[in-house]
Amino acid sequence: MGFVGNLQGKLTVQKLRKDGLSYSEIQKTINVPKSTLSSWCRDIILTKNQISRLIKNKIDGATAGRIIGARRQQARRQLETKQMFIEGKKQVGSLTKRDRFLVGIALYSAEGTKTDKSCSFSNSDPALVKFMSSWFREFCKISETRLRGSIWIHDNLDLNKATNFWSDLTKIPINQFHKPYIAKNKINSLKIRKNIHQFGVFSLRFSDAKTHRRLMGWIAGILGKKAV
Repeated sequence: MGFVGNLQGKLTVQKLRKDGLSYSEIQKTINVPKSTLSSWCRDIILTKNQISRLIKNKIDGATAGRIIGARRQQARRQLETKQMFIEGKKQVGSLTKRDRFLVGIALYSAEGTKTDKSCSFSNSDPALVKFMSSWFREFCKISETRLRGSIWIHDNLDLNKATNFWSDLTKIPINQFHKPYIAKNKINSLKIRKNIHQFGVFSLRFSDAKTHRRLMGWIAGILGKKAV
């Protein structure tokens, strides 16, 4: 850039700066290093409004950068999660009857009752409840008329909707459901509920002392426990 061009560029830069533009905005009009811009504009005094605008734009720009970065990171996590989900399903493959048998024992060992003669499995996850309702029928040979259902739900949720949902999922008639337990929703509690179960917690139940003892034997077989 020659002397005339250099002078013209300086005047253009100074005019833009007096209009309140930031160095980044000026560079979009004229390609000059920021160090040169700073030198040319060091004697220019901006108004309070211009300074406020530059500060706001800088903050907004940083915020926008953080949002873009967070979204990119979120997209990477979602893609990674999806890929791991697909890979995990492939690694498990199709379950044999023995696989289902052992999985059901493990689930009952974690979530089932063990201290009395009645059998009960409780969970809020529909997939687990559905699996165990089929498992009880297949491996415990429980008749349809002996299966019972029970719902634990907060009073601010739709009990009728939940009842129909669990009945359809488990194929247990509503007239075979026990009286539901309605929990008070603590509106003024300082504790924040992170997981709000729309359909509450469902319990699969039936009374059979021999089946309960058999279940305890299966669990002992998995865990290596001795007979009581």
